[in-house]
Amino acid sequence: MPDTANRSERSMLFVPAVRWPMIEKAAGSLADAVCIDLEDSVPPGEKAGARANVIRAFQEVDFGRRLRMFRMNGLDTPFAYRDLIEVIEGAGANIDLVVLPKASSPGDVAFVDTLLTQIEAATGLARRIGIEAQIENAAGFLYAREIASASPRLEGLIFGPGDYAASMQMPAAHIGEFDENDRLYPGHRWHSVMHMIVAAARANGLRAIDGPFAAHQDAEGLERAARIALAMGFDGKQCIHPAQLPVVNAVFTPSRAEAERAEETVRAYEQAAAAGHGAVTHDGRMIDAANLRMARVVLERYRPGRRDS
Repeated sequence: MPDTANRSERSMLFVPAVRWPMIEKAAGSLADAVCIDLEDSVPPGEKAGARANVIRAFQEVDFGRRLRMFRMNGLDTPFAYRDLIEVIEGAGANIDLVVLPKASSPGDVAFVDTLLTQIEAATGLARRIGIEAQIENAAGFLYAREIASASPRLEGLIFGPGDYAASMQMPAAHIGEFDENDRLYPGHRWHSVMHMIVAAARANGLRAIDGPFAAHQDAEGLERAARIALAMGFDGKQCIHPAQLPVVNAVFTPSRAEAERAEETVRAYEQAAAAGHGAVTHDGRMIDAANLRMARVVLERYRPGRRDS
């Protein structure tokens, strides 16, 4: 099984639980994580049957080093508790994470935590299954700080732009894309919620994952959206098609030149510190302890274990 504590999540590939060929294809893709979806991509009448596909996938399919996860249905539906019970009882030993959609309060995360604890105890699971919570409505935005500290199982926060737009009654033509509303607004329309997600994640040692970009044939638009997310501090981005994975992985992986500059900064600072100096001029700029921390972030993202797909 993958070591979740030392894995990056540059790319999370979503696949509908009702599409078995897509699940098999995703298992051999360039994704860092594969999420089998029981929520929005599965019609209500097929949700119960789709759980069998999730169980079969985690029992039979080789996902390699990719993180294995599934998205349950929301806690405001009649499907959520059975999603957890059936899938975890059936294949919990091969599951890394559960994605909780529309997390609206710390109590939502606590409920999933409690139910997972009971299932693990009943089935004798030795590994603790993690949780990633989607922030995708007004309540989730307001309670993001509390949600981020609601459970030791929590490993990441995910931005859900489509449902967030609906919840806030913000006009949006497509999920994650740039449209006329974005051109009219004097700034980045999603800045507040995205910045909140990153801040809440960082304050609690969690990953921050940006939501999907629906136009899977628009590589230029995808790259722009991914670079904005990177600039805001996100660790990775959800993908809805395998064709998006190379772009997203490349954006969230520092280049060799960036890594070399970071290494030079670390060496320069460490030499200065050894000489008793708290700051030093390097490459025409002053560097201090803050530069050291920034450089180490780049090197952590660049390390070989996180570059290999």
